[in-house]
Amino acid sequence: MKLLRSLLAPFTAGALALAFVASSPLRAQALPVVGPAPAWATTDLDGKAIGLEALKGKVVVVDFWATWCPPCVHEIPGYVKLQEKYADKGLVIVGLSLDRNKAAVPPFAKKYGINYPLAIVGSEMTDLFGGVEGIPTTFLIDREGNIRHKKVGAMEAEDYEKLLVPLL
Repeated sequence: MKLLRSLLAPFTAGALALAFVASSPLRAQALPVVGPAPAWATTDLDGKAIGLEALKGKVVVVDFWATWCPPCVHEIPGYVKLQEKYADKGLVIVGLSLDRNKAAVPPFAKKYGINYPLAIVGSEMTDLFGGVEGIPTTFLIDREGNIRHKKVGAMEAEDYEKLLVPLL
């Protein structure tokens, strides 16, 4: 015990707490700017124009997904809740479906209660974002139009919420 105390003596309680917080992978902090978001634009399932210019001043989550992708489907209820919870603070989630079977998307959206804009896109849109290695691939864009985070693969909504809240 004396050895442990002597090893820890140089550290104050505050320094130990800071070291613990600094090692936490999902702390709420300002995310660095990854780069400017591309000037993307498309039309949603309702025929409305959506894109970087139309969503200027909002925090935008652009999610490339597909109805046949289990990790994508797993994330959708969390995105629905996040959109509901933070819409009034300027959050807009946009689902960009990579489905080739376009007829599958509208009934899927209804079944899952998707409350955010959806569009069906192709490789021209993924190319604008520098390519998509796998789905889901999600970009978090700040109010100034900068990409602040990119993730490939699924993430629990509670963890993703910690990333986006500081931008709201």
